[in-house]
Amino acid sequence: MKRLILTLAALFVFLSATAQDDVAVKERFAPAVKLNAAYALVGIINPQVEFRFTPHSAFQAELVYSPWQSVKGHPLHFGMFINEYRYYIAPRHTRGLYVGANVGMMGFNMSRPMFVDGGVKLQDRYCKGYGFMLGGVVGYQWQFAERWMLDVFVGFSYMYTMYNGYSMDGVIDMHPNRPAWKEPASPDPFNISAQWLPNKAGISIGFLLWK
Repeated sequence: MKRLILTLAALFVFLSATAQDDVAVKERFAPAVKLNAAYALVGIINPQVEFRFTPHSAFQAELVYSPWQSVKGHPLHFGMFINEYRYYIAPRHTRGLYVGANVGMMGFNMSRPMFVDGGVKLQDRYCKGYGFMLGGVVGYQWQFAERWMLDVFVGFSYMYTMYNGYSMDGVIDMHPNRPAWKEPASPDPFNISAQWLPNKAGISIGFLLWK
């Protein structure tokens, strides 16, 4: 009888520890689903999913999609897929100030925005192509209810893009604008660009699926 009691006690302790470990794992990897409200106001879809690993770190995957085939005659059709690692400064289970690094890819058919006279203007031409990005982000995440959160962020990345340029009537540009030392010997419509640009910004509303 004594041996049976000891065996049952040991089994109880083991099952309790396992249950606690399961709860810890469940809490650690609890995902939050989000939607960028700032993008949504202009018709751009940006769903995000964040998985927390430790009180300091998390991983987020997100999709950015603009369905706009034409805005005042200019195409603004593009999509991006971004993977991001985040480090939260304070150990509060992915809440508060954070910095991160991200990598992503994109495809686009759009007129490029320009800053003119303090405003934004679209070029009277457009580009079709694809590219890759590597950058960083800084943001702050609040939890304002048991499961609801608010994420404010801005990020920049080094974007490497490959594309063809077109006039607004669809005629391909055989002489894309390049520095003189990059001009090919014969006309070549294919162009490459590499520069630092903002790749994400917004205010996302999130919901924690479980705690």
